[in-house]
Amino acid sequence: MNKTDRLLAIVLELQRKGTLRAEDLAARFETSVRTIYRDVQALSEAGVPVIGAPGVGYSLMEGYFLPPVSLTGDEAVTVLIGMEFVEQWFDEGYAGYARSAREKVEAVLPAAILSEAKRTGAAMRLLEADARRIGRTERAYIHALRRAVLEERKVDFDYAKGGTGDLASRQSHRTADPYGLVLVRGAWILLARCELRRELRHFRLSRMSRLNVRDDKFVRPPDFELQTYQPENDRHLKVVLRVQPEIADRVKEAGSFYLTAMEDDEAGLLVTLHVRQPEDVLQWVLGWGADAEVLEPESLRCRVREEAVKLLERY
Repeated sequence: MNKTDRLLAIVLELQRKGTLRAEDLAARFETSVRTIYRDVQALSEAGVPVIGAPGVGYSLMEGYFLPPVSLTGDEAVTVLIGMEFVEQWFDEGYAGYARSAREKVEAVLPAAILSEAKRTGAAMRLLEADARRIGRTERAYIHALRRAVLEERKVDFDYAKGGTGDLASRQSHRTADPYGLVLVRGAWILLARCELRRELRHFRLSRMSRLNVRDDKFVRPPDFELQTYQPENDRHLKVVLRVQPEIADRVKEAGSFYLTAMEDDEAGLLVTLHVRQPEDVLQWVLGWGADAEVLEPESLRCRVREEAVKLLERY
């Protein structure tokens, strides 16, 4: 990185992070502390209001803001693809913001960069993996829950657990403190403390109904960070399937949320999954028909046999 690029990068880094020591900047840009001292001096002489506090570090004068910088063709494509992703997978509010932001970015890009970005972008296309997961109701729930998370308001909803049985027997009413939303394999998950279970739980938005954002508020634990949160692994039941070679490629492409390993052998494909209960993957296994055989556990083999008998009786 040459000096000009580094000076601009230092301003952007201070603008993003607030206050940084010379040592932090030196490590960030892989240079010496003495070089950072000279760079800061050069910025000050150029009129950039950099404030230095002994023992604290450097910061920019409050109110100073560097206007948007020029993007390369590849950077522009990256930004535009990110906006397209937001349009497809977020609620209508953020989808609208993404469309508006894209128009503004395209309007300020130099003609040559915009032409390069469009040419590069024409070679790629972002498709929704599963459009049925992000229907109108779920988009509305994303919007409501996003507001509830930011305003720290409790929510009520009916929730249908996975597994077998009629809907009434699987459904329960929940009140929860929403901590955050996570997109996992094309499915939106609410991470919230459930008052019924009295612990942190994961709720699929696609299984929610009658969502209501309440007026009463909650207090999020001060040590909770969504970006560093790691859920406890409670999928202790090991499931092993042997898949016939004829559908092995299809199984590899389809995958599963519970998949932990796949290994080719002389008889086909060995698939290993870890679940909480056999019903977690029952429908997935049945979907492969006679081309997939459950090797373990015996409890899942029994459930597959039971479903096969029901099918035979029905047909």
